[in-house]
Amino acid sequence: MIILLFGPPGSGKGTQARLISEWLSVPSLSTGDMLRSEARQDSDLGRKIRETLAEGRYVSDEMVNVIVLQQLERNPASGLVLDGYPRTVRQAVYLENALLERGFPPPVAVHLDVPTEQIVERLSSREQCPACRRIFNLLQQQPRSPGVCDDCSGSLVRRDDDKPDVIRERLHTYHELTGPVLAHYTGANYLPLDGNRKPDAVFRDIQVSLDPFHKRWIADR
Repeated sequence: MIILLFGPPGSGKGTQARLISEWLSVPSLSTGDMLRSEARQDSDLGRKIRETLAEGRYVSDEMVNVIVLQQLERNPASGLVLDGYPRTVRQAVYLENALLERGFPPPVAVHLDVPTEQIVERLSSREQCPACRRIFNLLQQQPRSPGVCDDCSGSLVRRDDDKPDVIRERLHTYHELTGPVLAHYTGANYLPLDGNRKPDAVFRDIQVSLDPFHKRWIADR
């Protein structure tokens, strides 16, 4: 079962990806995680990615597609939760063809919809652990101890790009790039959800929406 998580920066994708991963016992991977992991490998692809990132260029669709394909082949039984992929319609078409060739059902796209001003408020109030990447929000999901990560006790920091004017520019770019991809996903496998709620409420809706797909996946395996 392949679950695609869509939503603007600050919509809670990282939190929901972790919860879905724990609930269904499937790996959760972001595009950034996959690129960093592959870049550490002494392979032709790893070296190409390192060179591309060092030069400040975007990694091509072809390279990202290869990485995702590798992950599919490593996890054929459980499937994947993908956060940040596909980023283009071209990647979406590639993924669908790759899944079809390998006997996977079409992916399920979960779209967390959050209004722009709520995103600005959220991102302006979030802190992240540099060690384990856990994100906390001082408005909705505070750490148990101020400034300290619940998971690894690392010191929480605020990102430089979590400023209102920078956030609005990032959101503008996100909507321009992601709009065509979201338009690509329609029908029963597209699940738009209200992401402007507390994480546990959003996750309950995700569970209810994904449960029929998961049961079908288990039955078909």
